[in-house]
Amino acid sequence: MLDRLNEAMERIEERLAGTVDAAELAAVAMTSEHHFRRLFSALAGMPLSEYVRRRRLTVAGAEVVTGRRTLLDIATDHGYGSGESFARAFRAFHGVGPGEARRTGAALCSQSRLSFRLTVEGSSTMRYRVVEKGAFAVVGKKTRAPLVHVGVNPALATFVRGIDRGVLDRIAELGDQEPAGVVGVTDDLDPSRAEGTAFTYYHGVVTSASPPDDLDRLTVPAGTWAVFAYSGAFPEALQYLWRDVFTQWFPANPYRTRPGPELLRVELSDDGRQAEAELWVPVEADGAGVRGW
Repeated sequence: MLDRLNEAMERIEERLAGTVDAAELAAVAMTSEHHFRRLFSALAGMPLSEYVRRRRLTVAGAEVVTGRRTLLDIATDHGYGSGESFARAFRAFHGVGPGEARRTGAALCSQSRLSFRLTVEGSSTMRYRVVEKGAFAVVGKKTRAPLVHVGVNPALATFVRGIDRGVLDRIAELGDQEPAGVVGVTDDLDPSRAEGTAFTYYHGVVTSASPPDDLDRLTVPAGTWAVFAYSGAFPEALQYLWRDVFTQWFPANPYRTRPGPELLRVELSDDGRQAEAELWVPVEADGAGVRGW
């Protein structure tokens, strides 16, 4: 797997002056584009698109200060449609415009090339099970919210507090299958998982029942789910669980993500600082993984 990811990194460098196609990179890594984007984000700590942007502006910065080509030629070769758009992006990354950088020799920023290496830790064992589940529905109340990587998500906390107690009781009565109880469901996640990107959140139950008109419904097709059990601090360590799933579990197992919502069942302690939880992630068998990922 690591060799294929590093081949994909080499392909990015070859394509910086043209179009970097995520589908092509996924093919090099022998996985799906959906899984490649999410795996890259987890491993690199930034979305694929952000890494490509930073690498392009790093290379462009070196060309700007050499003074051998016009700024417009450099902008065009790095995918910018005009000198103005290039100047804006250049200033946002380097903190100085390209013209000023050329005149003054100002210090510029640099995004190093990424490569992936294996680190053997073995400090923890992840508890998981794989479940084949028929089609079901999530019924409850929904909202749109920005993604928050660490700490409480204020938008979601406000939304959940605003749901009437009587409505929550009616929702809870509709649940008739696992994961049992009221769950938090994230859907329409941006593949980059960049902080601040919007997603749809459902606070509801998993059910086969038809919802009343005042409740929202998400229909989920049959498929395979990896279910991860967790016990510990809330919410920080629970958010780290998602990171560990992508940086530790997926590279070690013959599965990849597939499009679909993620389900999280959480039982909090009385003081709200500890949690018992299950995270359900939609997965499919990865042929590349079976051959040696």
